[in-house]
Amino acid sequence: MTALVLDAVTLGRPRHPLPHRVDLRVDPGELLTVVGPSGCGKSTLLRTLAGLLPPLSGTVTAPRDHRALVFQEDALLPWRTARANVELPLAIARTPRAERRALATEWLGRVGLADEARRLPHQLSGGQRQRVQLARALAPGPRAVFMDEPFGALDVRTRADMQDLLVEVLRGTGATVVFVTHDVDEALFLGDRVAVLGTGVVLQNPRPRERGADLSGLRRQALKALAS
Repeated sequence: MTALVLDAVTLGRPRHPLPHRVDLRVDPGELLTVVGPSGCGKSTLLRTLAGLLPPLSGTVTAPRDHRALVFQEDALLPWRTARANVELPLAIARTPRAERRALATEWLGRVGLADEARRLPHQLSGGQRQRVQLARALAPGPRAVFMDEPFGALDVRTRADMQDLLVEVLRGTGATVVFVTHDVDEALFLGDRVAVLGTGVVLQNPRPRERGADLSGLRRQALKALAS
């Protein structure tokens, strides 16, 4: 897989361009987290990378297939079971029935929902629905995953559990991930690097990391960049 690259890119819409240009590179297999104040273009960045919104200027290098998007709202189809929701993108890709059933079962197990496969979305908690959405995104084996504050509506404990789960299930997939969040602590826990959009600041955050590790120095740098 090639890197995701934005070269002198202006984001936004013709009548409402964002004031800053973006130069950014995301290496294959990297998890880049993106923070920034409201209105700075975080969601616009994701949509541009995903090919849903063209850049106003500059060049974007990103896959146009084998990609997945994960949003704050789970967008599960209410009439489909958890397993059928996970199977949906596989069915659209015309994956044979037996294979997509096996993949959906495998991924529901990986996100801890093996026993909930036949439940409908309204029978699941918010955290469980986000687990289904994560399984649905990863089951087809995407090369790039774009995540727009997917845990923002969850309570603190469930959010921490989902962060741990994301790190675990991404291991070994080789997927390149761009994860937008307004939470600096979440960005530091998840990201191999943290980009502060609109400032040009990108913080290196090498692994391995554990929950509770001292990231106070990086946190101060991120907050300083956000305040500038």
